[in-house]
Amino acid sequence: MNGKILGVDPGDKRIGLAVSDPTQTIANPLMVINHVARTIDAAQIAQIAVDHDVVRIIVGCPYDIDGQSGPQARKSERLAEAIRSQSDLPVELWDESGSTQEARAARISMGVKKSKRAGHLDDLAATVILQSYLNSKYV
Repeated sequence: MNGKILGVDPGDKRIGLAVSDPTQTIANPLMVINHVARTIDAAQIAQIAVDHDVVRIIVGCPYDIDGQSGPQARKSERLAEAIRSQSDLPVELWDESGSTQEARAARISMGVKKSKRAGHLDDLAATVILQSYLNSKYV
């Protein structure tokens, strides 16, 4: 099934968003929204999905080394449930372990100067999560 997919990297302060191309091959950073409250965040994410003609939403969920849900994973699970309550789109959880570190490494490999690497990586982390999901569909 073709159509854009929205990737979500939930955080305590900010939520990174990424979107795929319509063929679900390439993930691109979309935006960062500030965390307000779960229901408000979910409504905003659901509206962004509509605005970008998305057919599925992937929420990053950081499982521990044994695949268990820790406190951050439970926050992701609650956000995914809140999005489901505000949208008819399918919402899936996807293991995001290491996505921020991968985003940081990507900035370094792109030659971004250390002084410019400061700041949030939320949209890039969402891109890493979404690309991982997309890649898994073509293995």
